[in-house]
Amino acid sequence: MTHTDSPVSPESETMSGTTSESPLSPFVLVPPMIAGVPLVVASPHSGHAYPQDFLTLARLDRTLLRHSEDFRVDALLAGAPGVGAHMIHATFPRIYCDVNRDSDELDPTMFTEPMPPERTTITPRVRAGLGVIPRISAAGAPIYRTRLPLREATDRIARFWAPYHAALSALIAAQVAAHGACVLVDCHSMPSTGLRAYDMPDFVLGDAWGSSCAAALTEAAETCLRSCGFRTNRNAPYAGGYVTRHYGRPATGCHALQVEIRRGLYMDENSLTPNTGFGDIRAVMTALLRTLAGVATDLPHPSGIRTG
Repeated sequence: MTHTDSPVSPESETMSGTTSESPLSPFVLVPPMIAGVPLVVASPHSGHAYPQDFLTLARLDRTLLRHSEDFRVDALLAGAPGVGAHMIHATFPRIYCDVNRDSDELDPTMFTEPMPPERTTITPRVRAGLGVIPRISAAGAPIYRTRLPLREATDRIARFWAPYHAALSALIAAQVAAHGACVLVDCHSMPSTGLRAYDMPDFVLGDAWGSSCAAALTEAAETCLRSCGFRTNRNAPYAGGYVTRHYGRPATGCHALQVEIRRGLYMDENSLTPNTGFGDIRAVMTALLRTLAGVATDLPHPSGIRTG
C-alpha cells in the first residue's frame, strides 16, 4: 500500500490534531496485483480517523459521528487489487470533509466571516446541510457547537479534499493514457431504512441516468448482482454524487459508476459491527469488480485518444 504521508492504522479513530505536522494521510492507495486492467475502485466515505480538534469542535460524540460513515466499505473492496484494479480510499471521515461534493459547496451560515460569492455554490445538498463541510450528521443532528472560522473549511479542503482528488484524477488519467479508457467504480453504503417512498433494494447502481458510463457497465453490474439473488435499482434513490458526475465523461474515455450497498447486508447498523453477512458481501463485491474489469478491457476508445 502507498500512503501520502505517514501511515494511518486501520484501527485508529482519533488523530492528535490537524496541523501540517499531523500524521493523518488523506488517502491510501493499493496497487493492482494484475496489470493491464483500466479499473479504479474508490471508497471515499469509509474513513474513520477523527482529528482531535474536530472532536473538540463537535457537539456529537464519536459514536454518533461514526454513524455517518460508510462503515468498512474499504474492507468490502479488499478483492479489488486481485482483479487488477487500482484502489483508493479516504482515511478521514466524510462528516469532517466530504470529497463527494464540489469544493465550493459551502454553507455560508456555518462560518463566522462572510464568504465571497464566487467561493460558494448553493446547491440542494448545501441547503440540506450536507455540503463539502457538512453542517448536520446523516441522522440530521447539528454537528458543531458554534459557527466555525472560514479558515477551518479552507484548510480542510486544501489538506484533504484537494489531495484526494489530485490522486484520483492522476489514477484515472494514467489509465486513459495507457488503455484509452478507464472505469471508476465509486463505492458507498446506504441505510437499510429511512428513505420515504422507497422499498430499499440491496444495491443501487448510479450512472447519472445513463450519462456517466457506458450502458454495458451498468447492465453488467446489474446482471451480476441479480444473478447472486440481490434486488437492484438504477439511479433511485442515488443517481451518483459529485465524483460520479465530475469524472464520468465517456466521451473523454472515463466511465464512472456509483455502487451503493445496503448496510444491513453486512453490518449491524446500531452497534457499527460486521454481521455474519460481511464475508459474503465482500465476495460479491469481488465478483462484481471482476465482472466490471472484464467489461472495462473491452470498452471502445473514444476517437482522438492515443494510448501509450
